Amino acid sequence: MALTKVKSQLMSASEIDRTLVRLAHEVLEKTKNPDKLAFIGIRRRGVPLAQRLAAKIETLENRKIPVGILDINLYRDDLSTVGSKPQLNNTEINFSVEGLQIILMDDVLYTGRTIRAALDALFDQGRPAVVQLLVLIDRGHRELPIEAQYIGRTIQTSDIEIIEVKFQEIDGMEKVLLCERA
Repeated sequence: MALTKVKSQLMSASEIDRTLVRLAHEVLEKTKNPDKLAFIGIRRRGVPLAQRLAAKIETLENRKIPVGILDINLYRDDLSTVGSKPQLNNTEINFSVEGLQIILMDDVLYTGRTIRAALDALFDQGRPAVVQLLVLIDRGHRELPIEAQYIGRTIQTSDIEIIEVKFQEIDGMEKVLLCERA
């Protein structure tokens, strides 16, 4: 039996792509020194987001943006409820974060706890000059004082609703769904 049921589709593949183009332009407009810019995607769906935005900026500006992958599993505050053996993946940041403008990326911003864990994991890598947050969807319901500087869409949700982002690279499909817990 499914744990969720789909209520509606919030974004199609073309809407996701248009949103990423807008976000790429927004990042470029607000970045003072593009040579100090780097993207870090939170594993899982923050990674394709970071990679795609870097590719869009390379197309627009003919400039490569370094992209890193951050695994936050050991930094989660709910680690004891996840299971006795959390699945560990590698953090892959092949550049020094010291003094950089880091844009941390994730698919959905909800309570803020994932971002808190990501900040802890990121600062174990070094001390960036600035850390900003980019999310595809901000659904509200914050439990921590965390906000995104770059937001694809803001969607008001209830506590029983869930936003499911599906990326081709991970899910074999491309869409954003509003679901409800069954």
